[in-house]
Amino acid sequence: MRLKRILTSVAAIALTAAATTNASADTWRYAFEEALEEVQGKYAQKFKEEIEANTDHTIQLFPYGTLGESADIMEQAQSGILQFVDQSPGFTGSLIPEAQVFFVPYLLPTDQDQLAQFYKESKAVNEIFPELYADQGLELLVMFPEGEVAMTTKSPVESCADLDEVKFRVMTNPLLVEAYRAFGATPTPLPWGEVYGGLQTNIIQGQENPTFFLYSTKIYEVTDYITYTGHNNFTTAVMANKDFYDGLGEDDQKAIQAASEAAYDYIVEYQKGLADSELQKIKDAKPEMTVTVLTDEQRQCFKDAAGSVETTFIEMTGDSGKAILEQMKADLAAAAQ
Repeated sequence: MRLKRILTSVAAIALTAAATTNASADTWRYAFEEALEEVQGKYAQKFKEEIEANTDHTIQLFPYGTLGESADIMEQAQSGILQFVDQSPGFTGSLIPEAQVFFVPYLLPTDQDQLAQFYKESKAVNEIFPELYADQGLELLVMFPEGEVAMTTKSPVESCADLDEVKFRVMTNPLLVEAYRAFGATPTPLPWGEVYGGLQTNIIQGQENPTFFLYSTKIYEVTDYITYTGHNNFTTAVMANKDFYDGLGEDDQKAIQAASEAAYDYIVEYQKGLADSELQKIKDAKPEMTVTVLTDEQRQCFKDAAGSVETTFIEMTGDSGKAILEQMKADLAAAAQ
């Protein structure tokens, strides 16, 4: 672990040196939390394509692990080593407590078309959150969904009782910890790089992620059950270093906004049918995998627990969090019409 941190620091120092020696460089650096051919990587490639087609700048992409874990790339974005970063609000919860709202169970629908419209038109996402990100030195460009979250475990999950004493990996997010505690599990925060090995050695017995990620990361190899409870959809956010963004000319800022919008439309279309196709790949690779979609009756205990998690969120974030939660509910209702 120490060696990994040293290598990450060396990579960051190299980037800093490059930025220092070429301060007016036309190359912008963009890191994200997934592999190049996963959803965030596909978004980043489309963003890069748009920027390079419409400006004199080039984009250098850094997939997951190139510059460290999620905390590392966020630090690098805030310090200006990176110009762009893609990170789940789950990891920014310590910086922006209100961002934990995306982990209130059963707040977000499973309908992907409704979600796509919500992220594009939401007042909470597009007007309120940008101010909170700006306070942390970040220009929020876009948020987008990556699909319904599924639980993968070593034992079947048909109710909250089945999660009793299950050490369940969660992101280092206080509200997600509370959510799984309310579900009956023993929440265990771990960086993603330790999850496969943790499942393999039984240090943990479960984790959650969108379906495409279960296949691409081969997590299905070390778990035996995939369960859809409908409790959440995975959200991610693309940001720019605010000093960098504010220092750009109007044409470059407009180009970044246009590229963000074009990449959003692209990634929404790209994901249509993705969960089903990737789930089929898992079944083909591991026929003995058990896949369960819980019934409304089976989900009820999880839905009952959601109320206490929502209360905890408001306690954590006060009036600001309460206002965002209420606005998101209004935005979601509008998207459902």
